[in-house]
Amino acid sequence: MNQLNYQELLNKYNCDHLPTDFVEKMIRDRKVRIAVSRQSFFIFFHFYFAHYVKYKTAPFHREMFDLIECEKDKNLFLIAFRGSGKSTILTTAYPIWAILGEQQKKFVLILCQTRSQAKQHMMNMRRELEGNQILKNDLGPFQEESDEWGSSSLVFSKLNARITVASTEQSIRGLRHNQYRPDLIIGDDVEDIASTKTRESRQKTYQWLTGEVIPAGDRNTRLIIVGNLLHEDSLLMRLKQDVEEERTDGLFKAYPLFDEKGAIAWPGKYPTQEDVEKEKKRVGNEIAWQREYLLRIVSDSGRVVHPEWIHDYDYDEDLPDDKDFIQTYIGVDLAISEKDTACRTAMVAMKIYEDGEGYKAYVLPFPFNEIVGFPDQVRQIKTLVANTEKYNDPTIFVEKVAYQEAIIQQCQSLGIEVKGVPPRGDKRERLALTTAAIQEGLILFPRKDAEDLILQLIGFGVEKYNDLADAFSLVANQFIAYCNQPVAEVEVW
Repeated sequence: MNQLNYQELLNKYNCDHLPTDFVEKMIRDRKVRIAVSRQSFFIFFHFYFAHYVKYKTAPFHREMFDLIECEKDKNLFLIAFRGSGKSTILTTAYPIWAILGEQQKKFVLILCQTRSQAKQHMMNMRRELEGNQILKNDLGPFQEESDEWGSSSLVFSKLNARITVASTEQSIRGLRHNQYRPDLIIGDDVEDIASTKTRESRQKTYQWLTGEVIPAGDRNTRLIIVGNLLHEDSLLMRLKQDVEEERTDGLFKAYPLFDEKGAIAWPGKYPTQEDVEKEKKRVGNEIAWQREYLLRIVSDSGRVVHPEWIHDYDYDEDLPDDKDFIQTYIGVDLAISEKDTACRTAMVAMKIYEDGEGYKAYVLPFPFNEIVGFPDQVRQIKTLVANTEKYNDPTIFVEKVAYQEAIIQQCQSLGIEVKGVPPRGDKRERLALTTAAIQEGLILFPRKDAEDLILQLIGFGVEKYNDLADAFSLVANQFIAYCNQPVAEVEVW
């Protein structure tokens, strides 16, 4: 190596995080750099990828490197603010280190949402391996291949290893590299705002992960999902809940721009609050800033019910004393068709209590929402009545239109109190009338076992189904009307 080439390499690979004499030894001696970088992903990145390190590495970066190096947490679910370097670290550098380093992975699978994103990821890695001479010498030779799945791969024949990039649009069933199934799977931004709009789409993504991606590996496969919080029911939010409720092993980590103490998480890039304000001004959109940098799920302005308005309670601990119980109301929204694609019959019950200052309604867990015919609808109403009657029979409200009048008559013939309610306004207007009571905490929702109802409320107009929201509007507006009655009328109950 002549002096000019050596100086160029020193300039290229030198990094503030690694001592200059240490970098010199790594450049001169392949054995040294292979040995130390194999043990430390931090050193590997700050040497081979030093040209990406434009600012002083932050404490959260060091924690991220430690989590990646340590395979104690086989599953890692991670979100971090935009521009934090998470994609460069996890989807460009880590797959290469996972093969070259001590983890000695043989088949790395990277998954993106679209084929164009997958192609861009492959291009980034190929460009790095082609243009980074030392990395190429240490890891090469490699060759790019396309396989029968339509995915693109980098094959490292010397190490008998492969990196494959594919999209969620492609099937990965049966994917193998020689005798190896994927032993490291990385999902990077497999969702976007559009794909999280409907419950059906979100469920499809979750089922794709649990039903196709995870089974593509084996019992020792490591799964890493990187992204952002795009919706209360997005993939990463579901994985977070799975970890918290111990339905899956793993670790969920979030790195917003400000840490829990309010300090700037990356002072090397944003030394002062003024620098943060400049970045915020550059972004220009408050919702994007909250979501992408502060990692907050922000409600869409078109929503009727916003998630932050929801007040919850613990059904087993927080219900008031029986002496304050007034009445049980049940709202019923009936579906005519029994086809799988049709609307579903929904029944939402709430208990009304007096709290000294007025009245509060506690929505009961396990609202009914299924496709059933007329006889089963009647039977379900009878079951609800049997389960909710306490000091007096519950009052059931059904919208007084066409087909639904038949069930009103049927229930009344059975001695069940059912009131027909004339429809007023459209569904959106009826739900909007309940929002003040929701915001003020006059209507409370169970902390668990009413998730579908809450999702339909906060996703009204976007979610495929809104039957539970309709049943809720019906019963909630009857509760509000009850609250607004003169005292003398109320005392009649």
